[in-house]
Amino acid sequence: MDNIQYLSQFNLLRSLSIPDLIEMEQLTSITVIPKNTFIQTPATFAEGLYFIKKGQVRLYKLNSEGKQFTLDILNEGNVFGEMAGISLGTRDMYIETVEECHICLMDKDRFESFLLHHPQFMMNLMQVLSERLIHMSHLAQQLALGNLQDKILHVLAKLSNQFGVVRDGDYDLINVPITHQEIAHLVGASREAVSATLRELSEQEMIKTGFKSISIHR
Repeated sequence: MDNIQYLSQFNLLRSLSIPDLIEMEQLTSITVIPKNTFIQTPATFAEGLYFIKKGQVRLYKLNSEGKQFTLDILNEGNVFGEMAGISLGTRDMYIETVEECHICLMDKDRFESFLLHHPQFMMNLMQVLSERLIHMSHLAQQLALGNLQDKILHVLAKLSNQFGVVRDGDYDLINVPITHQEIAHLVGASREAVSATLRELSEQEMIKTGFKSISIHR
């Protein structure tokens, strides 16, 4: 599949015409990155705007003790990075592939001119920025004010909205594999505390758990 077909499937680029997509194709290069590979660390940050064509990446930070805290998991159609005065707040983060990913990188020198001549694309990009800020605000509020049950339910609801669900009776199966450790990274708690809280939520029939799977009661 050529670059134009790749780019035409990005939600962010749906407003572009075929000639615009051809122009955009000239600004990008697609790289296949293996699973569990760093795209960026705080020490290796380089300016660029990245689109995820296929796969998932995890954005996280480390505290002084080396404990991980996941800020977001991005899948197909999402964008991250910094370029031409546009920042998605990922400069100081670790960005690692969760599975094999196809990543498109914009050419820095020509991207700013493209934005000036494609205002609808700029509006779409602003919407992505706004949604990212809203997510970070909600996340900060939950982490500051919620108990561990609230934090876990908030994260599970976000994952179900982001990756979709498979309906199973009164429950919705979150359509992405997830472990207790990954949830712990998302809520800033220990795996043991998360496992205990998940058992409590299961006993309350708010969720059902399986091997790398969680369903939420509708």
